[in-house]
Amino acid sequence: MDLQKQTAPAAGAELRASDADRDRIADILRDALAEGRLTADEHAERVEGVLAAKTVGELDVFIRDLPAAHPRRAPQVPAFDRPALAAVPADPDENVVAVFSGAVRKGRWRAGRRIHAYAIFGSVEIDLSEALFEYQQVVIRAISVCGSVEVRVPENVSLRGTGGGVLGDFAVDALDAEDREAPIVHVDGWAVLGSIEARPKRGKVVADILDLVQRNIDKGARSLRKHLDH
Repeated sequence: MDLQKQTAPAAGAELRASDADRDRIADILRDALAEGRLTADEHAERVEGVLAAKTVGELDVFIRDLPAAHPRRAPQVPAFDRPALAAVPADPDENVVAVFSGAVRKGRWRAGRRIHAYAIFGSVEIDLSEALFEYQQVVIRAISVCGSVEVRVPENVSLRGTGGGVLGDFAVDALDAEDREAPIVHVDGWAVLGSIEARPKRGKVVADILDLVQRNIDKGARSLRKHLDH
């Protein structure tokens, strides 16, 4: 390999090298020799070139095949932390039950913090695409025995799932909302000889989250004024 051969210079490559720059490269070469990445002859050749180098770009050539020249990228983390499941009651706000029948919850309705769905030789459909979210976290506990549970959410909420199937299917299309204030729907449960499916409903979004917050603020302000008037 011709160490003096360079491709297009990187930004700052034409800057004049300082003694500190040469010392930094020499330290990297010394560590590479100690680790067995370079032979003694290779080390001596490169150190000689470092001492003769005039620019930062010429120095970088001597370490470009060493790990020190390619620092590991920090692991990607979510843009913000999702809140943990907290303040969600153990008891359901609503039960949706289908036994040898069908049960549907859809349209304009208020989603509670916890919803339990049971499909026993029947089908349950829970459609949140037009629902009013008064809480940021909604937990749907689903049990399907020889039946099916289908959950639909708007595209601008987060969707999470934990569960499994026993001779059945449990499928949740995980979804991350860009807005940190958007609702988070957790679907968990078990499908026994049945199915549980949760996914976004294309084209549907929660458009009134901010409107709902503003209405609650206005309601609180009216209550405060009424209290002060008395």
